[in-house]
Amino acid sequence: MVEQAAFAARVGLRYRLISDPKRELGSALGLPTFTASGRTFYRRVTLLAVRGSIVKVFYPIEEPARNGLDVLEWLMGQVPHTERAVP
Repeated sequence: MVEQAAFAARVGLRYRLISDPKRELGSALGLPTFTASGRTFYRRVTLLAVRGSIVKVFYPIEEPARNGLDVLEWLMGQVPHTERAVP
């Protein structure tokens, strides 16, 4: 969607946003929503998936600026120390 592409460009996202105009994914997963100005939006949530299965959900995201670090910390905890890349 044009609106999503404009948002992604404006905030410098380096990944694709998923379009779900009929909210099919949201309904199937029970994703939280809110309504503003007569429009329904998804609440901020981070889903981590491996091989097509959701393995971790971050919600609520109370500090959006920290969410990336929270995800990274969780991911680092999932990898055995011997498999981690050395900086």
